[in-house]
Amino acid sequence: MNNNYLNNNSNFPGTPIYSGNIATPNQSMTNTSMNEYIPDEQSYIENILRVNKGKRVSVYQSFADAGEWKDRIFTGIIEQSGRDHIILSDPNTGNWYLLLMIYVNFIKFDEEINTVEQFYPQKG
Repeated sequence: MNNNYLNNNSNFPGTPIYSGNIATPNQSMTNTSMNEYIPDEQSYIENILRVNKGKRVSVYQSFADAGEWKDRIFTGIIEQSGRDHIILSDPNTGNWYLLLMIYVNFIKFDEEINTVEQFYPQKG
């Protein structure tokens, strides 16, 4: 397998070439390294999920055009989140889920939610 696929996207026209470093799944981010990824003033959903990594949640999603899959609840541990996705693992079943934010109705936490401001207080 070609391990250089992220730097050579010639098979995918219009795809930007990625030249940065990629974190492996076993790398953990400290609060110091997370400062590079979460600006102090940004309290977006993905940032709130990032500072709650490792917590158990239920993600409620709706798929408007689906028949039997119209409303679903995915339960698991927050492994990662981004602007358009959430990755959950379910230790009870061994399943992993890549959930698209566009379908999220709301997210229920089983414990207190950490906020971005707790990790990155506003300056000034």
